[in-house]
Amino acid sequence: MPRFVSMNATEANMRTGPGRQYPIMWVYKRKYLPLEVVDEKGPWRKVTDHEGSTGWIHRALLSGRRTAMMMGGKKSLFRSKDTNSQLAITAEENVVGHIIECADDWCQLEIEGTKGWIERHHLWGVYSREVIN
Repeated sequence: MPRFVSMNATEANMRTGPGRQYPIMWVYKRKYLPLEVVDEKGPWRKVTDHEGSTGWIHRALLSGRRTAMMMGGKKSLFRSKDTNSQLAITAEENVVGHIIECADDWCQLEIEGTKGWIERHHLWGVYSREVIN
């Protein structure tokens, strides 16, 4: 820990504490949204989102499937690990893609059936030196 996960539900409540008796802070309505797990208590996971909000979500609403979110405006994804290679897809800020692999400074994502490479510093949901394959 920490580690990244993604939303496995189309709707999930983020609570102020690890239980249904705690007040709801946020209601997330975005399946596959990447979240960072920073603590655990029983079936509850304390998570942080891309804006820095932190609270508790039940593990049944989360998945180990890795996703990443585009940060810093519209981004280009390329056919290979080279910004001079052919453009694969352009994604708006906050678009979420499924991570296929990450190595060195690049990650390959799938967005709406199209695969492309992007430099990892444009993403939220993957650590700076993390290898995913």
